Amino acid sequence: MNIDPKDYNEQFKEEKIINNKQDILWKKWIAFFSVIILIVGVAWWAIGGSNSRQGELITIDPGNVKEASINQGEVSPISGLPCDNWNRRPIAIMQPSDLSTRPLAGFFDADMVIEMPVLTTSKTRLMGVYICGDPEEVGSVRSARPDFVHLAKGLDAIFVHWGRAALPSFIENLNSGMIDNMNCNGDAGQSIASSCFRKQNAPDLSHLDSAYVKFDKLLEVANDLDYRMESNFGGYPHQVDLPEEKRIEKGNLEIGYYNDESQVVHYDYEKSTNSYIRYWGGKRTTDRNNGSSITPKNIVVLLSKDEPAEEDPHYNNMQLGDPWYDTIDSGEAYFYMNGEEIRGRWSKDKNKIDSKLILTDSNGMDIKFVPGQIWVNVAYPNMKVSWDSELSYEEEMAE
Repeated sequence: MNIDPKDYNEQFKEEKIINNKQDILWKKWIAFFSVIILIVGVAWWAIGGSNSRQGELITIDPGNVKEASINQGEVSPISGLPCDNWNRRPIAIMQPSDLSTRPLAGFFDADMVIEMPVLTTSKTRLMGVYICGDPEEVGSVRSARPDFVHLAKGLDAIFVHWGRAALPSFIENLNSGMIDNMNCNGDAGQSIASSCFRKQNAPDLSHLDSAYVKFDKLLEVANDLDYRMESNFGGYPHQVDLPEEKRIEKGNLEIGYYNDESQVVHYDYEKSTNSYIRYWGGKRTTDRNNGSSITPKNIVVLLSKDEPAEEDPHYNNMQLGDPWYDTIDSGEAYFYMNGEEIRGRWSKDKNKIDSKLILTDSNGMDIKFVPGQIWVNVAYPNMKVSWDSELSYEEEMAE
């Protein structure tokens, strides 16, 4: 059936007028609700957002979903080295940087060490992550800090510490069971106080610095607590060592923590071993257990905004994508391996406490590490981070 256009227009003229009125009314309602949503959003940012930065508890996944393994064969997902314990769940242990505690015990056997500022005036703290290695002792052991917990969770690690920061929200978080932990001080989370000890035969260590654990005892206690002991962490990719004839002769990386000589870190590149000899406060970093030098194969520097913690400005808050206190979850990164400097980025999804720390080059491709220990240094933007491919720190000290 054919309809004359004039008849069509007359027939629907009144309907169009009604529809236009309805459209105008609908648009007014949309504008009204948009304003309401904007007001609510601003109010949440001012009130709720502030509360979340002060340590609001979040709903977390128990973290039992196993990631697909990146590396092939029976190798550590972190170091890429073969070992009997390659599939064991990581054990992450807090340790201090205080001059009185050095040399520390355990780092020689760590797959990864993470170091970052924890106080606004001085001092870093470190977390050794152990999969392949079984050090006799680890110590001294120190208190937990929020910036380390979500990094440990992202590695699927069991978190070990002696005490905790005096931040009410952080204590509540540890007590919530959001990470499998073992606390030698028994003041938050799962207490294992009876399984830790004080060194009685170390007069150079203060009472605070004499806190130690036997590593095999930690594994025993973790089993007794029914913690899952098989790792779900997929790992980081690896590459082969650069042939020696293609390596540079020397090079040095300096990280100027607090402009305090006792805290300043140097890494001297050693061509023959394709590793980095670590110096701390002008001395070679060694392991108290065996006297061996600490020589990681890979150095990672993460640039992170630092702020005083809102609950207590005495504590530092490094913006690394934790789900309670941070507003930033990505930034610049520098990677050192094979005697080369690679510029890139880091990121960590702050909406997921167990999200992996992603490390990429400037093209967005995953960094491939050289098999061996990875040492991660977190720095803030105005801190000195200097790489010199013509410098040897050891030679400079000898002059």
